Amino acid sequence: MTKIKPSLPKGTRDFGPTELRKRQYIFNTIKRVFEKYGFQPIETPVMENLSTLEGKYGEEGDKLLFRILNSGDNLSEIQNSKNDIQTNKELIQKISEKGLRYDLTIPFARYVVMHQNDITFPFKRYQIQPVWRADRPQKGRYREFYQCDADVVGSDSLLNEVELVLIYAEVFEKLDIDVTIQLNNRKILAGFTEVLNIAEKQTAFTVILDKLDKIGKEKVAEEFAAIGISEKASEILAFVSGKNNEEQIEFLKSFLAESKTGKKGIEEIEFLLKLSAIPKLNITLARGLDYYTGTIFEVKANNLQMGSIGGGGRYDNLTGVFGLQGVSGVGISFGIERIYDVMEELDLFNQLNLDVATTKIMFVNFGGESELTAFNYVQQIRAEDISAEIYPANTKMDKQMKYANAKKIPFVAFVGDEEIKTQTIQLKNMITGEQKAYSIQQAIDILK
Repeated sequence: MTKIKPSLPKGTRDFGPTELRKRQYIFNTIKRVFEKYGFQPIETPVMENLSTLEGKYGEEGDKLLFRILNSGDNLSEIQNSKNDIQTNKELIQKISEKGLRYDLTIPFARYVVMHQNDITFPFKRYQIQPVWRADRPQKGRYREFYQCDADVVGSDSLLNEVELVLIYAEVFEKLDIDVTIQLNNRKILAGFTEVLNIAEKQTAFTVILDKLDKIGKEKVAEEFAAIGISEKASEILAFVSGKNNEEQIEFLKSFLAESKTGKKGIEEIEFLLKLSAIPKLNITLARGLDYYTGTIFEVKANNLQMGSIGGGGRYDNLTGVFGLQGVSGVGISFGIERIYDVMEELDLFNQLNLDVATTKIMFVNFGGESELTAFNYVQQIRAEDISAEIYPANTKMDKQMKYANAKKIPFVAFVGDEEIKTQTIQLKNMITGEQKAYSIQQAIDILK
């Protein structure tokens, strides 16, 4: 057999026990806040039909979908058929019908439509699962990563947006990450295109505007000019720097005075800011996904070179593409991988004492009757819901103790001939070094 050097696909990572404890801390923190606000968990399949995924994320998003080959020898079947395939797109449609999910929102919209008769609206769900994007891997960006989403469907109340902002604020406060929650509204962006007389270029306008943080004002202005967008758009770019929420709203009321859509967006922003002064208005925030129709959110960690660690928005028309009209939704997502990286960079995990051992006690294995007696004690301890184990082989004491130290097991037990006679165990506290004989019940009380 040919030897293969083990490797991982680019943009993916392994996580050992230490890393998983840290990740689970993040997951559990977010879950507790979600449930505090009345959200319920669901899960959807890893793969979806491409008809579900394609056309929902814009042209750029479609390019990043991981497609799954149909089973069987597809290429031979195509070569032997009389189908006249002219383009790569036609070829892909013949050999691939499914893809890995790109995010959790589109699968959730599909779920709502398929289960609409079982759901009580408004439906508040949270979902924590991995997603995949064929993106170029770099710091903070991976091809496989987890998302933590919370969405409300079946309600167009702006109170939902307010609560999602409060969820963001509470989670990041509990994680001790200093963040800025940015806010905008797609109706304001639509109002810009109305005033600039470029309604037909709205998608191109928002895609370019969304690059502002990455490429800067000058490059954005150049890209606007390249597709024939009015120089008046530069007024938007010139105004936003250093302006507070009130100043930006005043600018919007003036700039969008003739746009009914834009004025509606301003009203929604003002309502949200009235109930929660937490977000910072950023009138150039666009978010790249096509399905947003109202409020949009983005969260960034302060004083760190990292992309957004959260984002979301309202999507009034998403379930409509699956045949369910008139169901409004709004949701947010936490970028777990980037949050993990931020906490590592800020050394926040070391302050949490997350390396507490999962095993409370380990019995040394002396073999023979000692092994059988120790195994029986382990079962008694486990019956009390205490994590316990016995070293699986009668080997050198040094090796067994190294194992206990490596796993940070706080207690080690010894059962020799004398302990068998007296029905006791020698219990050693691995932190203090103290060792003493106890009955098994006394040991259990100590472990509790």
